[in-house]
Amino acid sequence: MVLATVDRGTSSYIGLFSDTWQGIIKVIQQPSVLAFSVRLDATDTIETQSPSCVHTCNNAKEFDAMTEKINSLKTKMMNIENRLTGYESRILQLEQKERNTVIFSAGIEGSSPLGPFNTDQTIIISGNAYNKLTGIFTAPVSGVYFFTYFCHSGGGSTTSLHLYKNNEVILEIHDHQSADTADNGGNAVFLQLQQGDTVYVRLKANSHVYRASTVTNFSGFLVKQNN
Repeated sequence: MVLATVDRGTSSYIGLFSDTWQGIIKVIQQPSVLAFSVRLDATDTIETQSPSCVHTCNNAKEFDAMTEKINSLKTKMMNIENRLTGYESRILQLEQKERNTVIFSAGIEGSSPLGPFNTDQTIIISGNAYNKLTGIFTAPVSGVYFFTYFCHSGGGSTTSLHLYKNNEVILEIHDHQSADTADNGGNAVFLQLQQGDTVYVRLKANSHVYRASTVTNFSGFLVKQNN
């Protein structure tokens, strides 16, 4: 057996080794740690460390755990900020939709064999979408709209009144010439419009309507704006 003693100041470290190990006693001294090791061969080492090293390792583990928690909190904060940004954007969209109020109703005081016809009297106009000079409604936003139009005609003349979307006939009102008295007619429709689409009523050639906005008129409003 081999007895080895290593002194550091007033402290002593004693190790008892078998002389059959043929080991090399190696003393490693660091500023705060004194390690005493015996190298058995080129690769295997037995070491004993002072308690201060264990305390340092525990502090490192605690620091890593705190760092992980901080990073987790940062991630959660970023997620909350992203959600708040999304809510703000949604609120702005809803406010914009609230501002996009489109309502109009126009009555005609005259008739013409050509169209679109002009209106002499406007009952309600909102949203700056209806042109009272041309009689054409232009959709300011995409969405679902509702339109109605009515007319009054004398029984002795023919009435043919068409509602157009752009250049396409959507609805028609007809009253054929007969010996009966005056007649009223009307029609209504929901239309899916894109921004810039036009809707108007055209009086066909050689037909007429009675000149009074109380019985001959064209109205519409936005029902639901597209997302």
